Amino acid sequence: MIQQKEKRRNRILRKLKVKYRLVLMDDATLEQKISFRLTRLNVFLATGTLSIILVFLTTYLIAFTQLREYIPGYTDIGLSRQIYDLQQKADSLEQQMIARDALLQSIRNIIKGNDVAVIQGTDSAQVPRNYNKIVNKRSPEDSLLRLEVENADNYSLHPSHENLPLGNTGIYFLPVKGFITSKFDVATKHYGIDLAAPSNEAVKAVRDGTVIFTGWSVETGYSVMIQHQGNELSVYKHNSALLKNQGETVRAGDPIAIIGNSGEYTTGPHLHFELWKNGVPVDPVQFIQF
Repeated sequence: MIQQKEKRRNRILRKLKVKYRLVLMDDATLEQKISFRLTRLNVFLATGTLSIILVFLTTYLIAFTQLREYIPGYTDIGLSRQIYDLQQKADSLEQQMIARDALLQSIRNIIKGNDVAVIQGTDSAQVPRNYNKIVNKRSPEDSLLRLEVENADNYSLHPSHENLPLGNTGIYFLPVKGFITSKFDVATKHYGIDLAAPSNEAVKAVRDGTVIFTGWSVETGYSVMIQHQGNELSVYKHNSALLKNQGETVRAGDPIAIIGNSGEYTTGPHLHFELWKNGVPVDPVQFIQF
């Protein structure tokens, strides 16, 4: 029995080692081009080696290249983080676009002389908070600190921040020397004040900024609009002449127009002055001492 197995094994080995010749010939002339001496063992080893190399290359490409993302259930670990960051950026851009569109719409309404809706407050998504559980207990050190801070401003030449109007963002220059003939009144849609002044008086910019509009309309005559820092806007209407062009940069106190009596909505030489903050009209008297 053992001898039969050995004979069979020897017979298989002899078959594997039998040499063959692979000849490539020209079909027309029968000229021999290439010839190879092969055995079954060599063909098996070459085929196995080539298969192993192909499997290794395929595994490497899938494991260490971007091709792995196309396999179901095998995605990049940082892909979720990138998607989250992109969603946050898209949400921020959307909020900025909404705020910009609201400001541009307010500017268009001012230019066209249309009604502007006054928004009470700037944060429409305020969440109510419960402060009933907060307990304030003053310590002796806290009382001494409060007394020291309060006494520090008693002899100061500068006004305290508590006395400044809400939303004040800087020092304002007087647009023209005169007296107020018509006050700020939201109920009558009068979103500014009227200042009576002598003829040919120069109208000055209240703050540094850029002129974004200069033009004439039937209702308001010659008008100037200046964009300031802090999302502020100042408007000067009913002028007789304009001294600045759109796109020019002005400093506080620079003459920008000559007071006049232009437009239908006027009763004499005066300046209609408006001040806007975050797209909302405010009373200029709260920020400028006329």
